Amino acid sequence: MAGQLLNPNLLLAVPLAPLAGAAIAGLLGTQFLGNLVGRKTSHTATILGVLIAFILSVQTLLAVMDGATFNGTIYNWMTIGTLKMEVGFQIDSLSAMMMCVVTFVSLMVHIYTIGYMKDDEGYNRFFAYISLFTFSMLMLVMANNFLQLFFGWEAVGLVSYLLIGFWYQRPTAIVANMKAFLVNRVGDFGFILGIGLLLAYAGTMNYQEVFAKKDELALLSLPGTDWALLTVACICLFIGAMGKSAQFPLHVWLPDSMEGPTPISALIHAATMVTAGIFMVSRMSPLFELSDTALSFILVIGSITALFMGFLGIIQNDIKRVVAYSTLSQLGYMTVALGSSAYSVAVFHLMTHAFFKALLFLGAGSVIIGMHHDQDIRNMGGLRKYMPITWITSLVGSLALIGTPLFSGFYSKDSIIEAVEATHIWGAGFAQFAVLAGVFVTAFYSFRMYFLVFHGKERFGQAHAHGHDDHHAPKAAHGAHGDAHDDHHEEEEDDHAHHGLEPGQKPHESPFVVWFPLVMLAIPSLIIGYLTIGPMLHGDFFKGVIFVGENHPAMEELSHEFHGAMAMAIHGLSTAPFWLALSGVVAAYYCYMVNPRVPAWFFAKFHAIHTLLDNKYYMDKFNEVVFASGARLLGNGLWNFGDKKLIDGLLVNGSAKVVAWLSSLSRVLQTGYIYHYAFVMILGVLGFLIYFLPFWPAK
Repeated sequence: MAGQLLNPNLLLAVPLAPLAGAAIAGLLGTQFLGNLVGRKTSHTATILGVLIAFILSVQTLLAVMDGATFNGTIYNWMTIGTLKMEVGFQIDSLSAMMMCVVTFVSLMVHIYTIGYMKDDEGYNRFFAYISLFTFSMLMLVMANNFLQLFFGWEAVGLVSYLLIGFWYQRPTAIVANMKAFLVNRVGDFGFILGIGLLLAYAGTMNYQEVFAKKDELALLSLPGTDWALLTVACICLFIGAMGKSAQFPLHVWLPDSMEGPTPISALIHAATMVTAGIFMVSRMSPLFELSDTALSFILVIGSITALFMGFLGIIQNDIKRVVAYSTLSQLGYMTVALGSSAYSVAVFHLMTHAFFKALLFLGAGSVIIGMHHDQDIRNMGGLRKYMPITWITSLVGSLALIGTPLFSGFYSKDSIIEAVEATHIWGAGFAQFAVLAGVFVTAFYSFRMYFLVFHGKERFGQAHAHGHDDHHAPKAAHGAHGDAHDDHHEEEEDDHAHHGLEPGQKPHESPFVVWFPLVMLAIPSLIIGYLTIGPMLHGDFFKGVIFVGENHPAMEELSHEFHGAMAMAIHGLSTAPFWLALSGVVAAYYCYMVNPRVPAWFFAKFHAIHTLLDNKYYMDKFNEVVFASGARLLGNGLWNFGDKKLIDGLLVNGSAKVVAWLSSLSRVLQTGYIYHYAFVMILGVLGFLIYFLPFWPAK
C-alpha cells in the first residue's frame, strides 16, 4: 500500500461514536431501562457522537488527499476453510468523501431535530434511531468486503423501517414502513444473489481480491446458459441498488416514506440510504465496466426514473412529496451517470445533491412548523416576508436543484448531461432525451412549489382550506410554536382535526436550532460544486479508486471540454439545459403567479393524464393486484393444499388413520383365546411347509 497508513483505532471511532450516542439515547433515555437520562442528555450524547465522527471524517479526508490509505481487517469474525468473514475498512478518496457527507448532513439533521421534535413523546427514541442510522451508513461506506457491505445495507433498511413508522399509532405510517421494508427486500434478494455469485466463483468476499479476479470472471458463463457470469452478477447487484436507491419499478416505497417526521426525510433522501446504491455501483466499477449489457440496463432504468418520476412532482400538493419526487428524479440522473460509465460524475452529483436536497427537506419542515403543520402548498403563499431565512435558503436549494450556473447542482447535473451525450451504448439516445426533458420538468415543479409557498397572495388562515396528505404530526411538529392541537391519538380525530393557522394568525420564522442547519447546508449548496469539480471529475481525486474502461469515452471527452469551473458556468448560460431550466421557471411563474387559469385549463383538458399521474402510473395498484394478490393466493394455496390437505390431512391425520386401521385389524386377531392362537400356529407351520417343500432334497 502506497503512502502513509491511517490509524485503524481512529477509523473505528468514526462509526462507533454515533453508535455510542444511539445506545445512550435508546437504552438509557427510553422506557427500555426506565428513562434514566432526560432529553438534554440524549440529544447531547447523539450530537456529540456524530460531531466526533464528522471531525474524524474530515481529518481522514485530508489525510487521504495527502496520500494516506487504509485497507485492512479490523475484526475477524469467522473463517470457514479459505473463506474469511470479517469486519474491515477500505479508506480511500471515495469512502472518505462519503464519510464527510454522511456525518455532516447527519449532524445538521440532529441539530434541527431539537427544534422540530421539541414536544414529541418519542424524542429520545428518535435521536437513538437517527444516530443508529448514521452508524449503519458509515459501516456501509467504509466496508472493504461484501459481508460488511451487506450488514450496513440491511441495517440502514431496518432503521429506515423504524423511522418511517416512528409514529406507530398511525395505520398509514405502519403501511408505509412495511411497504418500504418489503420493497427493499425484493431488491435485496437480487443483491444477495449477486454477492453469492461472486463469492461462488471468486472464492472471497474481499473487494480487492474479487477485483483481482475480474478478468477470469469475465470469461465465465452462468452454468446452463450462455449468459456472461459478470453480467448476471452485476445486474443482480444493481437490482439491490434499485431497491435501496428507489429506481423504477422499485421506487414505490420512497414517496410513502414521507409518513415519518421531516428530519428523517432529509436523512434518508439526502446523504444516506437512497445514495447507498449509487455508492455501491461506483465502488464496483471494475466489475461493471466489463459488462456493457449491465451498463445499458442501468442507463435505461435511470432514464425512466429521471423523467417519469419528475412528471409526478408536477401534480403534488404536499410540500414534502414534491421534494420526495425530486429525489427520485435526481437519483435517476445519478443512475444515468453510472450507466454512462461516468461513476465519478454520479458520486459528484450524489455529494452536491446531498446538501441541497437536505436543505430543501429541512426548509420544507421549517415551513410546516411556520404553518402549524399544514403541508398543503395551496394553503400557503407570501411566506417570504414572514420567514426570511427559510425563504432565502429554500431559494438557494431550488436554484441548486434546477442546475443554475455557479450553484453546486449545475456542475454535477450538466456533467451528467454531457456524459450521456458522449455515451454510445444501447439506450443512450433515450437517456439523452430523458435527462434534457427532465431539466424542464424539474425546474417547473420546483418553482411551482417555491412560488406557491413564498410568493403570491396569502392563502393561510382561511376557514375552508384545502385538505392535505399528511395528518400526522404528534405534538412535536407543532411544538416549536406551542400548538395545542394533538391529532396523534385517534385516526377518527385525524380526519376532523384542524391543521394550519387559525384565521388572523400569521406564520413566523422558526427557532435558531431549526434555521441554523438551513444556513449551514445552503453554504455548500452554493459553493461546493465550484470548488470540487476540478479535482473530483478531472483531477486525480478518484485515481485508483474508480475505474473506467478504454471503450467508454465519456469521462475522457468531459475532461477535454473542461476549462475551469468559471468557464463552465459562463458556457452553461448558452447551453440547452440552462434555457430549458429557465423556461421551466418562467412557465411555473406564469401558470401560478400570473395566470392560474392555465393549470385549471390543463386539468380540464387533460384530465385522463392528470388521473394517471395522480395515481402514480397505477404502480401501487399493479403491485397490489399482481404481487400482493399473487402472494395472498400463493399463501392461501399453500395453506389450503400444503398445510391443511398435505401436512395436516395426509401426513398427520393420514398417519393417525393408518395406525387406527392397523389397530382395528390387530384387535380382531388378538382375541385372547388359546385355541385361536394354536390354530394360527398350525396354519403358520402348514404355510411354512408348503412354501419350502420345493426346496427339500429328494431321497
